[in-house]
Parts: sequence; structure tokens; C-alpha cells
Amino acid sequence: MAKTKKTVETEANKPEGFDVTKYANETKEELAKVVWPSRQQLISESAAVILMVILVATVVYVVDNLFIFVSGAVF
Repeated sequence: MAKTKKTVETEANKPEGFDVTKYANETKEELAKVVWPSRQQLISESAAVILMVILVATVVYVVDNLFIFVSGAVF
């Protein structure tokens, strides 16, 4: 079976294998571009997330108990 031009081009572009050192260097370069938050930002934003989770969980709990009460009164 003859190979088409596209098949030959695709095979030519295949990487030889996984290069661990190249991967590690590229990862290091990408991590150097990241803007890491300060300690104060990390603490305040984590506290905000925890408070929002508590607030949403409380609302879900209250609405669930409301539905239980209403369904118990109806049925």
C-alpha cells in the first residue's frame, strides 16, 4: 500500500520520544512566568473562599429543611 503525501508528512513530524530534561526545562520556564500571590493575598482570598463555601452550604441547608417542612405539611 502506497503512503500518501499527508501520511509521510505526519510521520516526519512525530517526535522521537519523550525528553525528560527538555520537559523539565520548559516547565521551569513556564513556572517562572507565573505571578505568585503574596502571603497576605493568599490568606485573604482563602478566607473569602472558605466563608463563601460556609455561606452557600448554610443556604442549601436552610432551603433543604424548608422543602422538608413544606412537603411534610402537604403530605
